[in-house]
Amino acid sequence: MTLRLGFIGIVTRDMARSLAFYRVLGVPVPDGMDGAPHVDAQLDDATQLAWDTVETVQGFDPGYSYPTGGHRIALAFDQGTPAAVDATAQRLVDAGYAMHVEPWDAHWGQRYATFLDPDGNSVDLYAALPAS
Repeated sequence: MTLRLGFIGIVTRDMARSLAFYRVLGVPVPDGMDGAPHVDAQLDDATQLAWDTVETVQGFDPGYSYPTGGHRIALAFDQGTPAAVDATAQRLVDAGYAMHVEPWDAHWGQRYATFLDPDGNSVDLYAALPAS
């Protein structure tokens, strides 16, 4: 058996706000879906990123309650180059999103930055640093 990640689901309290953030990030979210209860988008590597409203999840899991506290998931998007990490981070800032952790060169050999999406999920941008 081959284990392959194919789907990542995000539960959101505000579909339009969440989709707007991920569109700026570069996720190809279909237009006209801001009021939908469920949305799918396919990333370049064929992974499906999907969103469900709290009400949608409660429709099949009546005991579901929206988590509180720290972030629920962490998504990390490979930007390809350190300059692309900085450019994507700046694009998000220019669109009005606050950085959670400014871009920095991590000791494990990556350029790294972190944002929190509108639901408080950690969204990391990273790229390998050039070999020294």
